[in-house]
Amino acid sequence: MNTINRRLVLGGIGALGAAGVLAGCGEGSAGKPGAAPANGDGGAKGYDGPKVELDFWNGFTGGDGPFMRKLVDQFNAENPNIKVTMTVMQWSDYYTKLPTAVSSGRGPAVAIMHVDSLATNAARNVIEPLDDVAKALELKQEDFADVVWKAGEYDGKRYGIPLDVHPLGFFYNKTLMTQAGLDPAKPPATADEYAAALDALKGKGIQGHWATPFPFTGVLSVQALLWQYGGNLFNEDSSKTVWHEEPGVKALTWFSDLVKNGHSPKNVAQDADNIAVMNGKNAFVWNGIWNINTFKEKKGLEWGVAPLPNIGGTKAAWAGSHQFCLPKLKTPDQNKSTAARVFVNYVSQKSLEWAKGGQVPARKQVRESAEFKALPEQAALATQIDDLHFPPPVPGIGDALAELNKAVNEAVLQKTEPAKALADAAARADKILEANRKKYGA
Repeated sequence: MNTINRRLVLGGIGALGAAGVLAGCGEGSAGKPGAAPANGDGGAKGYDGPKVELDFWNGFTGGDGPFMRKLVDQFNAENPNIKVTMTVMQWSDYYTKLPTAVSSGRGPAVAIMHVDSLATNAARNVIEPLDDVAKALELKQEDFADVVWKAGEYDGKRYGIPLDVHPLGFFYNKTLMTQAGLDPAKPPATADEYAAALDALKGKGIQGHWATPFPFTGVLSVQALLWQYGGNLFNEDSSKTVWHEEPGVKALTWFSDLVKNGHSPKNVAQDADNIAVMNGKNAFVWNGIWNINTFKEKKGLEWGVAPLPNIGGTKAAWAGSHQFCLPKLKTPDQNKSTAARVFVNYVSQKSLEWAKGGQVPARKQVRESAEFKALPEQAALATQIDDLHFPPPVPGIGDALAELNKAVNEAVLQKTEPAKALADAAARADKILEANRKKYGA
């Protein structure tokens, strides 16, 4: 299974693609976000109107797809007057097609969106506020980690209903650890332990942590390291980049030194780091929680998963979140709007089933349940919940983050020193941020 196909948009790529298309949207793209009124009771009382069909778009092309399809089938069976048709496409295609479809009146009634794309689509009036749904679900801030709760908001309104959190985790090959004299029951958790483990693996001819120059998972790893070193991607109001400051330089230096110090091959291909762990060529990989089911499918693989090791001194990890959103309907349809809210309401309360697909439930109550703790791998990564970071909810933020992708690529490929690569990228990104403020009216 090629996990990159279903995660291509993580780390800002999706927001970047959406922004380019949204800039050319026609009707419905110029108005202020939140123009549409909230609809009724947010689906809390169900739907008793005439039969209605709902299109539901998402990018769950991997192992998580069947879990969502099962939930859709269950909903259809329990709601005979609502038929939900699930359309799945690659995330890269999804973020290109969705704004265009909404503008032309051919968009879906329900969609899934990553947190780094919500603000962009809200600012362009592609999706509508969901405060009524949040109220119907009785969502309260104390029921979620702060970072998860805030992720679905933009401009004082809620545009996303959190479905899950998917953090980066530390996956390791137990067989290779044993060969290097390491205890597979005690994966390295600190900078010193990690360095010692890499040296022990190297002593046995094993390159222990392959560093990919691509957003997935190189850029995500560097972002996690930056936060661990006490830094941030942007300043407080996201008007300037700060990734080129000392914490960012330390983060990218640590990651690119994996190649320089012989712990990683040069020019690691996309997803090759993960495949190498499964094939016994690489010991460690930092990958997303969805990777759990990918590893489970590999027969004979002895592996484990743990929270990211604390390299920089502060516990931190990159994370994404799938959020339900309701695209604008070019022709208002109260039946569809109500039925869509009933569907979102239904699936939002089934987050334990969704967790089995390789996710952390957004709701605190579900995360703390005995049923979720019976999923040991997911539960292990869920312990990071208070240490997770998302990109800021700023329209077009992915355009700026794309420059960080370039910096990581240049440094990991040993073409440019980390400090210069980050500084050059920051200068380009600052111009993009300035242009976006004008573009989105911020």
